[in-house]
Amino acid sequence: MYRKKGRKRLMLDSNLIKQLIKERSELHLNDPKGYDFWERLTELLSANTLETIEFFEACTEQEAYWLSEIFEDISARVNSRDFIECIKRVDRKYPELQLSKDIRVAEDFMDRT
Repeated sequence: MYRKKGRKRLMLDSNLIKQLIKERSELHLNDPKGYDFWERLTELLSANTLETIEFFEACTEQEAYWLSEIFEDISARVNSRDFIECIKRVDRKYPELQLSKDIRVAEDFMDRT
């Protein structure tokens, strides 16, 4: 943690994000508890766009798969072209995930804000 203009700023906790992804992956795809994970992950990954981009650039294929569920939620909150370009790079890195549709939706959500 460091101070900026008198406020505490938390760094992105990649271990917590990885743990939440693991727990989410252990649920059935349609388990209603999944929404709780979506909310928490969206909150964490929307706090700092640069750190989120760094996380996505280093994420595994499995992490990218689970996080693609919330691309549009993150995009709506961060409203960042850099974030969109980042998830496009993730799509090129892991083409078998077929993230194009999720990315288009994320772009649409960004354009609405």
